[in-house]
Amino acid sequence: MQRLGVILHLSMYRTFRYVSLMDEGELIAGCIHGNSVAQRQLYEKYARKMMGLCLRYTGNRETARDLLHDGFIRLFGKIDTYKSEGSFEGWMRRLFVNTALEYLRKKDVLTEYSEYSMKEQSTDYSVFEKLSEEELVAHIAAMSTGFRTVFNLYAIEGFSHVEIAKMLNISESTSRSQYTRARSYLQKIVKENKKK
Repeated sequence: MQRLGVILHLSMYRTFRYVSLMDEGELIAGCIHGNSVAQRQLYEKYARKMMGLCLRYTGNRETARDLLHDGFIRLFGKIDTYKSEGSFEGWMRRLFVNTALEYLRKKDVLTEYSEYSMKEQSTDYSVFEKLSEEELVAHIAAMSTGFRTVFNLYAIEGFSHVEIAKMLNISESTSRSQYTRARSYLQKIVKENKKK
C-alpha cells in the first residue's frame, strides 16, 4: 500500500513537472484552447513584469493591480490574434501598455500636457546607476501623469516621439518636452536623494 502511495506521488510529481515545463508555445496554445493550467502558468510567468509596467503608468499599486487583472483578461481574450511574429512578451507588453493608456484616457488624466519650450539637455545617466529598480519605479511613480506616461513610452518601451504623439493625441513637440521635463525631474530627485 505504501509503495502505491509513493508511485502515485511520483506520478503526480511527473505530471506537475511536465506541466511546469511547458514552453511558451505550449502555454500560448493551451491558453488559446482555454486550458486553465496554461493560463495560470502564463500569468505566473509574466505577472510580475506586467505589474511593474502597470505600476509605472499608474503610480498607484491598487490601480496597477486592477490594470494587471484587466490586461490578463484582455490577453486571454485576444491571445488567438498573436501571429508568432516577434516575441510574445513584446506583444503582451504592447497589449498592457494599451490597456494602461486606455485607463488613463478614461480618467482624462492625459489632458494635463502643456506645450513647454525647453532646450534638450544632456542627461547624466550615472545618477541612475546607483538606484535599485524599486527606487527608480518609486521616483517614476511620483511624477505627474503626463511626465510618467511619456517617460515610460519613450525611455522604457522604446516608442518614438512621433509614435507617442499619435498614441496620446498630442504634438510631437509636447511629447519631447514632457520627456525632457520628466528626465530633468528624475535627475533632480536622484541628486537630492544622493545628498542625503
